[in-house]
Amino acid sequence: MTVVAVTGHLDLRGETVRLVRDALLELLAGHRADGLTGVSCLAPGADALFADAVLTLGGRLEVVLPSPAYRATAVPEDYAPEFDRLCDRAADVLVLPEPAPGPAAYVAANAELLRRADRLVAVWDGLPGAGPGGTADMVAAARAAGLPVDRIWPPGAGRG
Repeated sequence: MTVVAVTGHLDLRGETVRLVRDALLELLAGHRADGLTGVSCLAPGADALFADAVLTLGGRLEVVLPSPAYRATAVPEDYAPEFDRLCDRAADVLVLPEPAPGPAAYVAANAELLRRADRLVAVWDGLPGAGPGGTADMVAAARAAGLPVDRIWPPGAGRG
């Protein structure tokens, strides 16, 4: 069984959503034969697209939430129904004990994702990150741990 974790940008815009979804489905389809498990924190954007692709392909979804307060304080209202749908379909949901979402909680959640994963998918524009717990930080940690990283950033993709 292959366990694939995800990291990626929250602010995917317009056509980028379709481009990334298609790229994720293509990449993850290659792991179906040996049993696909996807691990995600279910942030909006890349995490949610990844989780949906795993489920679409018949894989097992595991969720790692950075804090018990994550749903109430960090999930945007317009994303909440999709967040709830994905949580409901997850085979396992682990809630980390950090008291509130924030850099420390996100670093802890990323560490748990990497602990579980055989490889990382990064929906990432390749630019330097904004600090601990972000996409660039997660990619650096995965590489330092020796995990293979599949970077997805299709031509024409953008943020905003």
